[in-house]
Amino acid sequence: MQKKALEIINEVKKAVVGKDAVIAKVLMVILARGHILLEDIPGVGKTTLALALSKALSLDCKRLQFTPDVMPTDVTGFSVYNKETGSLEYKPGAALCNLFLADEINRTSSKTQSALLEVMEEGSMTVDGIKHSVPKPYIVIATQNPVGSAGTQLLPESQLDRFMIRLNMGYPDLQDEMEILRRKHEADPLESVRKIADANDVIGMQEETDAVYLSEDVYRYIAQLTAATRTNEMIRLGASPRGSIALTKMAQAAAYLSGRDYVVPKDVQLVFRDVIEHRILLSAQAKISGTTAQAVLSSILNDVAAPSIAAR
Repeated sequence: MQKKALEIINEVKKAVVGKDAVIAKVLMVILARGHILLEDIPGVGKTTLALALSKALSLDCKRLQFTPDVMPTDVTGFSVYNKETGSLEYKPGAALCNLFLADEINRTSSKTQSALLEVMEEGSMTVDGIKHSVPKPYIVIATQNPVGSAGTQLLPESQLDRFMIRLNMGYPDLQDEMEILRRKHEADPLESVRKIADANDVIGMQEETDAVYLSEDVYRYIAQLTAATRTNEMIRLGASPRGSIALTKMAQAAAYLSGRDYVVPKDVQLVFRDVIEHRILLSAQAKISGTTAQAVLSSILNDVAAPSIAAR
């Protein structure tokens, strides 16, 4: 299964150029049973990444463009009265699929945002007192545009915490942008993405990821890193235990993609900033000095001693 996971990454790279690290981390989140927030400007490939993944994984994918008039029922579904049966009939919402792409989640109301976040947390939705479970695997990739946010509802910190990681794709470099232009000129790169796995394969890989071993020293290292975010003078609000759990699961997924069945400190270090950055609030001192969250978290990684466990 580990070999198949690497094949998935290579297949997605056909459509997404120069973002190998982002592709790998998004796959890690899927293996860790989490959800992804892509925060970036339009046009850098966020939607292409999600669609390429859905093709490579052969998952049922739905996309909803969030706007101010999108209602919670558009996400969760609703019931209508069936005259023939005399009962309510459930009409599924857009979120009832394997891979749900929530485009520009910050452009809809907080009520609709909360409906989606509840589905992400509970793995089900309740409509008219009836519970409807989402299929497995279930992944949400939400995008948020940090530019031009006037009149929008940026996710508050308490809701950002529901996403396992927050990533940004960034602009491509010169050579990568030239390659994008070449591929677009020849054909739609998404058409070249082949099916590598299916839903059952993804579930199998998730179960294998769950079984990746962590030693007591690694558990302690993760707990120490998270605790350091709560005492750092540059951080006003540190990461919660939910952050520690997410960091643990992501480290297991990083080890799995590296072909190991045990976690080493470099797995934790690889994902630490992406898992924790959106879970902390910087202090006034940090903002005045112009210090970034990435810089503060990098200093924490330098300060907290890692256990001496080497990869074999």
